Amino acid sequence: MHGIHTIDTGFGRPSFDASYLVVERGRGAFIDSGTTHSLPRFLDAIAAADLEPRDIDWVILTHVHLDHAGGAGELMRHLPNAMLAVHPRGARHMIDPSVLIAGANAVYGEDAVRRDYGQIVPVDKDRVIEADDGFVVDLAGRALLCLDTPGHARHHIAIHDERANAFFTGDIFGLSYRELDSPGGAFIIPTSSPVQFEPDAAHASIERMLRYEPEAMYLTHFDRVTEVTRLANDLHEQIEAMVAIARRHASADDREQRIATDFADLYVDRAHRQGVTLPRDAIVKLLQIDIRLNAQGIVVWLDRESATR
Repeated sequence: MHGIHTIDTGFGRPSFDASYLVVERGRGAFIDSGTTHSLPRFLDAIAAADLEPRDIDWVILTHVHLDHAGGAGELMRHLPNAMLAVHPRGARHMIDPSVLIAGANAVYGEDAVRRDYGQIVPVDKDRVIEADDGFVVDLAGRALLCLDTPGHARHHIAIHDERANAFFTGDIFGLSYRELDSPGGAFIIPTSSPVQFEPDAAHASIERMLRYEPEAMYLTHFDRVTEVTRLANDLHEQIEAMVAIARRHASADDREQRIATDFADLYVDRAHRQGVTLPRDAIVKLLQIDIRLNAQGIVVWLDRESATR
């Protein structure tokens, strides 16, 4: 629709991680880059859209978490005319990804990072554009408006596509896996993964996007969703519930595990009330990575909040 092509980047599992190719009058822009392992899929998407690599003018990153941006350097090597647009806080990490790599190695280990993300290479600084709040990417006359949307990360932008009246939301509009679709519609949960989750900012970013009255949201995890107002309300309710759970267990020695258990209960209960028929174990298995990351991220937020009191 509207020249928007969904690319399954292959990260994690099928239908887990998406990037997008936007095509306008023979020119193209990628939204997010997947991992270095994703490169063949991006080149295939270019060919499927009857384009050549030289026809791609932009790579726009919603933020620099490695499932969204780890492949940017390698992808840019294959796009001779493209510029890379990224939040000002993230630009330096694309030019010199050593801090990103070190952080990922510390959490996952070097072997796992190499296996999951491939070699992370820098982007030439002369090809990097800092997309400040309100920056407009001009794709052959098609306006792609970049909005500063913190809450998931402080280096996060959402991109409003004027032609489609839709947002490419990265992670600020949550996660919605197609396996959890039901007669009640798409099911969605917030993402509070480490280390910059801020609930008040997340609420504000969601409301800011709603003011554009978008017809659809294109999520990284995963693909296009409609019923935007209903999904936004679901996110608001769950952010509040997650904060309440976190505060309830803030003093527990095993708080992260307790929070993760209650998050699982929260998501399963809401999914079943919406009409998802999968049993609890299947839902938890599908969301297990996100449950763990959400618990870790909200613990970081708890500690930060406590330190500022």
